[in-house]
Amino acid sequence: MALWGGRFQGETSALFKLFNDSLPVDYRLFEQDVLGSIAWADAIASVGIISASECTDLKAALNELLVDVQGDPAMILASGAEDIHSFVESALIAKVGNLGKKLHTGRSRNDQVATDLKLWCQSEGRALLERLQCLHSALLALAEREFDAVMPGYTHLQRAQPVTFGHWCLAYVEMIERDISRLNDALRRANTCPLGSGALAGTAYPIDRHALAAALNFAAPTLNSLDSVSDRDHVIELCSTASISMMHLSRMAEDLIFFNTGEAQFISLSDAVTSGSSLMPQKKNPDALELIRGKTGRVYGSLVGILTTMKALPLAYNKDMQEDKEGLFDVVDSWAICLDMAVLVLSGLNINRPNALAAAQQGYANATELADYLVAKGMPFREAHHVVGEVVVAAIEKQIALEDFSLEELSAFAAIIEEDVYPNLTLEACLGKRDVLGGTALRQIQQAIAAKKAQRNVR
Repeated sequence: MALWGGRFQGETSALFKLFNDSLPVDYRLFEQDVLGSIAWADAIASVGIISASECTDLKAALNELLVDVQGDPAMILASGAEDIHSFVESALIAKVGNLGKKLHTGRSRNDQVATDLKLWCQSEGRALLERLQCLHSALLALAEREFDAVMPGYTHLQRAQPVTFGHWCLAYVEMIERDISRLNDALRRANTCPLGSGALAGTAYPIDRHALAAALNFAAPTLNSLDSVSDRDHVIELCSTASISMMHLSRMAEDLIFFNTGEAQFISLSDAVTSGSSLMPQKKNPDALELIRGKTGRVYGSLVGILTTMKALPLAYNKDMQEDKEGLFDVVDSWAICLDMAVLVLSGLNINRPNALAAAQQGYANATELADYLVAKGMPFREAHHVVGEVVVAAIEKQIALEDFSLEELSAFAAIIEEDVYPNLTLEACLGKRDVLGGTALRQIQQAIAAKKAQRNVR
């Protein structure tokens, strides 16, 4: 039976029921709906709406229902209920009769679903934090293992200056730490309880909403009933946080896809996360990374979807807001599996050190060192930049490295170039001179890894 049928005399259209019912989506809120109902039973018992014994019976039946569904999850969708709230109430009435009809006193589906959804976001958010921490640990472990594996760094996808694979890993460690920070912030703002707000104006009973919030492990109750039932910022923030994090995962995937190409061959991926071609037997495709990159788009789509749904809604609740869950659930599912897959990719990744080193030695990545050498000899940087540009042009024409020029050839470009130029052009010098916080010097990379590990242990 519908929760709202008394006002209506005509039959509901089968098409409208199919269009209107949300159970195929919001069934995932079952546990949260039961937990919220248990807390509400205590709340209405505390103000005398039901007796202590009735409260005990209701809570026992709700806990029994939890066990029932754990044993047979399919029973929810098989019920044909309009939504998860209808299912729980109908199942409760089936267990305790008319007593089950008392539970909804003073409560609306509006504050009920807002509470369920916040509880769900809190639970899933904590699980996502654990996944982000796992990826953080995987990147740190790889950074520690490959802290000194030299490779080219890029700007504009052109070889720029040498870095190490450890330094590359630490760049993504920084991104993941920002993701963790954003998710924690989002969960903190979502940590308020809407229950007791009614449909829009607040419940008519003197419920202690602070106690109710505490019973559901919220930090505090919400402070405005209109906002409480119409707020979906927690959904938007979770989708936004996921979108930024997925952007980071997608960038990492793109880097690794490139490093794995036959043209680069800096890394090799495990068989566990790659697949072959149905036609070309030699192929080993980075499908896991490509899917991470691809799923980023659908996460973005869900964020834009909920923002668009909410952008012009008047206060308070509107049925449009039923569209808040499908995209959110897909975002959380996509983000979670992509985080897990990223960890799996990194765990089986191998570095081809000779190829990566050879690439770093090509492309005149030490040109900046030559310019810095000239500056140290007293030449203004802009002039040094121009001189080294001419040296590079000549090196390209001769198809040699900068360090392969004779001293006579180099000094023809600038008389201040002397024999001491050559130690400055080695890869070791290129890396070692960046001995500044955040730089690529091996000492800085090792210190950064140690600091990150210490921070993790403090947490």
